[in-house]
Amino acid sequence: MGNTTDIGSNDSSYSELQLEPFGPLGIICHTANKDFARSVSNILYEKRKSRSETRASSYVENPGYLRSDYLIESNLTRFQTGEGKFALTETVRGHDVFIITDVLSYNQDISLSGFPHVISPDDHYRDLLRIISLCVSKARRINIIMPFVYEGRQDHADSRDVSLDCSAFLKQIHSLGVANLIIFDPHDARITNSVPLMGIELPRSAYKIISTLINSFSSIVLDAEHTTVISPDENGVNRGIFYASMLNLPLGIFYRNKDYSHKVNGINPIINYQYLGDDLNGKDVVIVDDMINSGDTMLRTAAQIKKQNARNIYCLSPFGVFTNGLKDFDKAYEDGIIKAVLCTNLIYRRPELLKRDWYIDVNMSPYVARIIDALNVNESVGKLINSTSRITDLLGQVRIGEIFDEFER
Repeated sequence: MGNTTDIGSNDSSYSELQLEPFGPLGIICHTANKDFARSVSNILYEKRKSRSETRASSYVENPGYLRSDYLIESNLTRFQTGEGKFALTETVRGHDVFIITDVLSYNQDISLSGFPHVISPDDHYRDLLRIISLCVSKARRINIIMPFVYEGRQDHADSRDVSLDCSAFLKQIHSLGVANLIIFDPHDARITNSVPLMGIELPRSAYKIISTLINSFSSIVLDAEHTTVISPDENGVNRGIFYASMLNLPLGIFYRNKDYSHKVNGINPIINYQYLGDDLNGKDVVIVDDMINSGDTMLRTAAQIKKQNARNIYCLSPFGVFTNGLKDFDKAYEDGIIKAVLCTNLIYRRPELLKRDWYIDVNMSPYVARIIDALNVNESVGKLINSTSRITDLLGQVRIGEIFDEFER
């Protein structure tokens, strides 16, 4: 395959490489996030077209390296019983296939025995297995991009009577021949221990979220005197530490004081919440969490912070599901409790969410395109996955007043 170099902040390393793609690149998307996959395909085309026109390297001439459209359309036939089957519109023989799947998309429904049925994460997972089984005997390699990992919060057993669904999922796709799995911001990175022989990459969305926050709000000052990072509970303290250490900001934590003498609905009831951290009076606050599910935790934390006379409160999370709807966030925004909520476009977002004044969509398409581009030619993605140096560079640009986004170039 020739020499290998880590591709990081730019494409200049390609000029010294004489590589061949692992196979013709093909992208399959079967969930509601097809617009995202289309954007990734378009970005790949523009980058590779530019590279082919400006660099005399042998690998750019390989069949399938430059295509106007990398998407391979898939057709799903769903029966009244709820069962289904997949078919592809073109062959994937010899291809390096990337399957982009969003198990959280909930805007699709089917008729199941005459009753409406919303496609669930379990349904999406079965559809993913159908695509894998369709490709496994023909494709040269199968890669899965699953931003929100299926059953990612079922990552450890609290007792003998709890299923380890995430581990079972990882082992199953590995047994089917999946070579690489790309997951964003998992609830617990230790899930990779389930399949040590499968390539699993865990990129963070922090760089894009932080750069979007800075570009959207020029008033925010990222120093210890003006801004604090908050973890809404003790389970997310590692995530809070990452943001705080990267931004050189103090960290505060809300600790849940639980009653361990009994359980209600299977969990120990919470007596009260205690804030551990510096004074928040007059400071901007950045709340970070791994996902916004119902949003109760985020809003409760924001309300407690506002009582301490914090200035602006920004809620950051890679995945915004909003299972309880948007009314509570609308009210929190109208009451001046929250300034903005930033989530990525890695999963489906309901159209009404995108229209909210308090919501800012973080575009991850260029980042995903860069990862696919690198993996296809078997480059190391270490620097691309590790966001530490990029965040440091970003903060340096902020200090000198020059902000640019490397993935948008």
